[in-house]
Amino acid sequence: MDWLPSWCTDHLGAAPARVLFERRSLSDVVGLRLADGRDVVVKAREDDGRAAVCVEAQARLAERGFPCPRPLTPVLGVGALAVHAEEFRPGGEVLPGDTPEVAVRYAAVFARLMAELTGVDVPPPLPNPRWARWDHADPGLWPSIGFLDERDQSAVPAYVAETAVRARKRLLAADLPCVLGHADFEAQNLRWRTGGIHAVHDWDSLAWQPEAALAGAASGTFASVSPPTLAPVGSSAAFLAAYQEFRGRRFSAEEKEIAWAASLWPAAHNARWEALHGERPVCGDAVRGQAAERLRRAGA
Repeated sequence: MDWLPSWCTDHLGAAPARVLFERRSLSDVVGLRLADGRDVVVKAREDDGRAAVCVEAQARLAERGFPCPRPLTPVLGVGALAVHAEEFRPGGEVLPGDTPEVAVRYAAVFARLMAELTGVDVPPPLPNPRWARWDHADPGLWPSIGFLDERDQSAVPAYVAETAVRARKRLLAADLPCVLGHADFEAQNLRWRTGGIHAVHDWDSLAWQPEAALAGAASGTFASVSPPTLAPVGSSAAFLAAYQEFRGRRFSAEEKEIAWAASLWPAAHNARWEALHGERPVCGDAVRGQAAERLRRAGA
């Protein structure tokens, strides 16, 4: 990131004086202390057209008082990268566990998040993140992802592919309106303090899918740290029941099925990743053990 010092000077008014942390995943994320004493976070990711919408939505939520980092710049192009800066929101702890009681706490935050997003009017952030892109138009079962597609697909267990086929078929058959929502609602992306939620991160992962599907996906991923996992069926059920209570409306029969189908897609995506990279099958084992019941509840 040789461009970073001049970028900070140009867009934040001060050069970096110290690196606080660095992380690399789908985005390069660096925490900086600037020469004027401010602490900021700069994020850079491949510009796929989604970032500007996601950051705009994040800014709207921050203005409303939702606990998320406030963007300090709009998304700006640096070569092929989409870059923005946001406030550094340190502190808080990960809330561990995958019990029904923990699921209800996560459901309360997700319901608040989704309620706030209903008032945010931005273009759909498409294409959806790949782990929520069951609606892709690419050939084959999975969305086209070059660095995964070039690997030996025979490593992916047949039960993972079959689960994905059945879940996707049910999701694509839905006749539900799409809404804006957080599609990477994992424990590692939230921080808690005594009294409640302190920060929700990873706003690059907004998606445009039916509300029930977004809630269903969150009901499966909420307990994930690293490596990701799939919550127990009973905890996903507790999450979905609590979510409906907090939102003040009951899902229709179709929405309930879509929620359960969507709970499987991220796990199937992660199970494929594990198999293609020769990693321990954390999601793979969970899919093997839970797919039948989740698919039954999905009507798939």
